[in-house]
Amino acid sequence: MSIPSAYYKAVRRPVADFLPLHYSTVLEIGCGEGGFHENLMRGSEHWGIEPNHVAANIARSKLYRVISLSYQEALDQLPNDYFDLAICNDVIEHMPNHDEFLQSIKQTIKKDAYLVGSIPNVRYVTNLFELLFMRDWKYEDAGILDRTHLRFFTEKSLKRTFHENGFIIEQFSGINKVKVELMPPKQLLKNVLILLFGSDTRFLQFGFRLKYTGSS
Repeated sequence: MSIPSAYYKAVRRPVADFLPLHYSTVLEIGCGEGGFHENLMRGSEHWGIEPNHVAANIARSKLYRVISLSYQEALDQLPNDYFDLAICNDVIEHMPNHDEFLQSIKQTIKKDAYLVGSIPNVRYVTNLFELLFMRDWKYEDAGILDRTHLRFFTEKSLKRTFHENGFIIEQFSGINKVKVELMPPKQLLKNVLILLFGSDTRFLQFGFRLKYTGSS
């Protein structure tokens, strides 16, 4: 099983809307080929962590420094209390322990630093449709049920996780919204699910900007 190459090339424009106005030192966990660099302010010192060596070599032409290791292995090579912005686009769901990840990132960021990123929404209507109507939970090479996902989140559980780990939610909303259509019948059933289960089911992912005040 291989990860689709498009995963490493993503620029992730929707997440750029969550970036803070001011930052100078940036750590991106899972930077891929460095596509998100296009969204950052010019002159910012952009570090990346990327375990895929091919993607990491491409990212090195764009970023200040790229560490080609897993996040856990790279931690010892990161300076403490250094970054004022950390980025984790579709990363938290890959962590063996998401709470440990959120706690460990605190040692690398400054007081009043930001954590920006995205995460899949397990209540996405297509996922609900497969579960409720097709009675299926099939893992795929990409998407909500990516084979490499170790954790799954709803809006409620994700907000609770951020709060319990000492982060203040400054901005949080759904991104990559499904279009509502009347036909065919399969889409009509999905529309019914959206009405029954809530508007959050229309979003493939959630985007967020968190602030760490250093108080916990």
